[in-house]
Amino acid sequence: MPISLRRRRWALYALFLLPGLSMAAWVTRTPAVRDLLEASTAQMGLVLFGLSVGSMTGILSSGPLVMRLGTRPVVAAGSALIVIAMPTIALGAASGMPLLTAFGLALFGAGMGGGEVAMNVEGADVERLGGRPFLPALHGCFSLGTVIGAGLGILANAVAFSVVAHLVLIAVLGAVLLVWALRAVPSGVGRVTAAERAEQAATPRPALWKDTRLVLIGGIVLAMALAEGTANDWLPLIMVDGHGFGATMGSTVFALFAASMTIGRFCGGPIVARVGRARVLMVSALFAAVGLSLISFVDSQPVAIVAVVLWGLGASLGFPLALSAAGDSGPNPAARVALASTIGYLAFLVGPPTLGLLGEEVGLRGALVVPLAVVLVGVALAPASGARKVALEEAREESLARD
Repeated sequence: MPISLRRRRWALYALFLLPGLSMAAWVTRTPAVRDLLEASTAQMGLVLFGLSVGSMTGILSSGPLVMRLGTRPVVAAGSALIVIAMPTIALGAASGMPLLTAFGLALFGAGMGGGEVAMNVEGADVERLGGRPFLPALHGCFSLGTVIGAGLGILANAVAFSVVAHLVLIAVLGAVLLVWALRAVPSGVGRVTAAERAEQAATPRPALWKDTRLVLIGGIVLAMALAEGTANDWLPLIMVDGHGFGATMGSTVFALFAASMTIGRFCGGPIVARVGRARVLMVSALFAAVGLSLISFVDSQPVAIVAVVLWGLGASLGFPLALSAAGDSGPNPAARVALASTIGYLAFLVGPPTLGLLGEEVGLRGALVVPLAVVLVGVALAPASGARKVALEEAREESLARD
């Protein structure tokens, strides 16, 4: 029996909520984990490198796996890795073992990188069939998960709740969400059959990486992924070490960032439909750049709080809109989303250790000039994300046929 689009949407909402909850649980406890590990800023950058390595491993393997197996098994495996990663990170922190903590983060990154590509392919398929923007709201559920997770993390910090118990409870909740949602993910989406692969081999097309527009879109994904990932990796520590907030307030500021991301993503769909993807991306990147600039260069706690809101609103739409642009940039959308995501996830590979090592020398606020410069490049690349006329006509025709 075919699964309705409505049921598929709700399943994807839950599946995006899961990593958001888990990510926020980790981020809000980074000051506590740092203290348990007795790690310096540079050492924390190396611990976070585990997340980067895992992310790249997942992202590089996910495209071929989706084309061979379809999205469903890749989503299942990726989400399961996220669930398993939480207690692994907790155990590493509690035992004072940086390598085990980094391994847990590698599991988390592999689950995020692999599962998210598959979920974005699934979401792009739902968006195409529904004939209206869906990816911004879908990524909004990730941000909603970070808001909920950050709220729980703030409470855990305030009452000095055990890091181990906190992350284990998040893992249990994630497992429940996964079991409920996976039943509504159809099999076969994104899969390329053996016959289709043989046909493609017999009539080869230019390699996707030679598609200039797709590579430019990948550059936008990289810029906005770095803007978002910098906050996910470092924001509480930037607030604690760079602006003098306490650990609980540092987590609260991250929750404010997550809330801004959530608002931007849930409100972004109608705005994109009205003014166009490229314009929204350009303005979003500018907002993120202003927020990063204020946090880096202005030594003021109230200004930092306002800047975090700008940063969150600006980063909110960049990643989903750029992936949506990659998906409709030409044929074989699964491979296109995978390639753009791979380029974007380079930010997660080089970002944490680079900012950690640079932050050791000039402070974390000074290190923000790196994501700031990259986001400004994203502003210049934004026009490449405009929708293809052919894709718009195809979506309009499918929508009329359903009506």
